[in-house]
Amino acid sequence: MKIGLSTYSLLSALKAGEMIVLDVIQWIADHGGEHMEIVPYGFTLIDQPELATAVRLKAEEAGIELSNYSMPANFVQETEEAFEAEIARVQLHVDLVNRLGMKHMRHDVTAFTLPSDKMTIQWFEANLHAMVRGSRLIADYAAQYGITTTIENHGFSVQASDRVQRVLTEVDRPNFKTTLDIGNFMCVDEHPLIGVRKNLPYASLIHVKDFYFRPYDEHPGEGEWFTTANGNYLRGAIVGQGDIDMRRIMKLIKDSGYDGYLTIEFEGMEECRSASKIAMDNARRLWHEA
Repeated sequence: MKIGLSTYSLLSALKAGEMIVLDVIQWIADHGGEHMEIVPYGFTLIDQPELATAVRLKAEEAGIELSNYSMPANFVQETEEAFEAEIARVQLHVDLVNRLGMKHMRHDVTAFTLPSDKMTIQWFEANLHAMVRGSRLIADYAAQYGITTTIENHGFSVQASDRVQRVLTEVDRPNFKTTLDIGNFMCVDEHPLIGVRKNLPYASLIHVKDFYFRPYDEHPGEGEWFTTANGNYLRGAIVGQGDIDMRRIMKLIKDSGYDGYLTIEFEGMEECRSASKIAMDNARRLWHEA
């Protein structure tokens, strides 16, 4: 098991210009992390080949493995031309992942922000063919590089464990698996213990995050709260300090035999660097106690 950090965890520092992605690599190394997930928010690499090379070299120098590349994608398009353009765009990112020396990538299959009528099972089933077709094309393209592509429980339409499994089963490619996010099941009001237990057999990488939860009829007041698919309230928390049953989930993961990357994602209101350090420390402690 290796503990690391998503660049997304330090997004506020990146957006404020207090850090660049090369600083993030060194920060992770200095604070006990072993790997880094690249989420190109707050910076881009696809249009900056020199920076991409610098990231690869800096990671090698710092002893930080580049564990995963996560990007948005939307295969549910209005026209065939738009679908083909989206495939071509994602394939460019696959090429980038290969140039970075990485072997693992996560892409979405629908837009992240969706109206409520596109969160339904009816919309999902009606558009499943496009999600599957796009995922197959990307997995097959990535196979030439030995890259595993994944779908995450992310984005409301394909966030519940059964829907993730539905896509995985239909795509049916040996290098197409799931990036399992232990917290994101809550966004569609699925209990994390249930979602994790169901999808662990399909996981090739695990995101560790925490949330505060408040029911729909108990408005929590000001702060960075957002609503679930059914109107409950969530806010990002430091791993181990929120409402997710982190100890039982860590035991589930450990007992399953999973021994890969655990990637910390922090998206709360606390200062991002101190929060990320506490989150990594908590995750490591809880793993050893499991």
